[in-house]
Amino acid sequence: MRPLILLLCLLALNGCSDDTETSDYTGEQQSYAMVQASDFPINGTVTFLERRDNTTEIQIKLTGTEGDISHPTHLHYGDFSTPDAEMAAQLTPVFGKTGESITIIEALIDETPITYDELINFEGHIKVHLDGGPNKSTILAAGDIGSASKSSNSGRRSIAVCKSE
Repeated sequence: MRPLILLLCLLALNGCSDDTETSDYTGEQQSYAMVQASDFPINGTVTFLERRDNTTEIQIKLTGTEGDISHPTHLHYGDFSTPDAEMAAQLTPVFGKTGESITIIEALIDETPITYDELINFEGHIKVHLDGGPNKSTILAAGDIGSASKSSNSGRRSIAVCKSE
């Protein structure tokens, strides 16, 4: 009987060991507002999360989107009032039904590596387009990020159309 009690005690102690999984994230994150950019009432946030593997997860969460359409989403240089702003990175499209997009980024479109710290200090903006076809110049939501978020731009009137590809 004594060996059985000892075995049960050892199993109980083993069950209390700390087997928690390590998070993919460092805990550092930065959020920016995404403002309505057209007659469609769409807005939300973009959040940058630092990952332990030296990449950055970009999460976009918008309200007001719907349907099965995927809305092209890009990171551009300069603030959102910059006319014909060059694209810095193509992000995962925002899905209409959820209003969400998740992109893990480690480099810009020209293959320049970019870290979390560089992204949250990047002078840029994110734009979500209605579609990639005839309505690609219709911007649903936009948000300045990094150093561009400190500018005084606000409201739809200052949002410039993107450079045509």
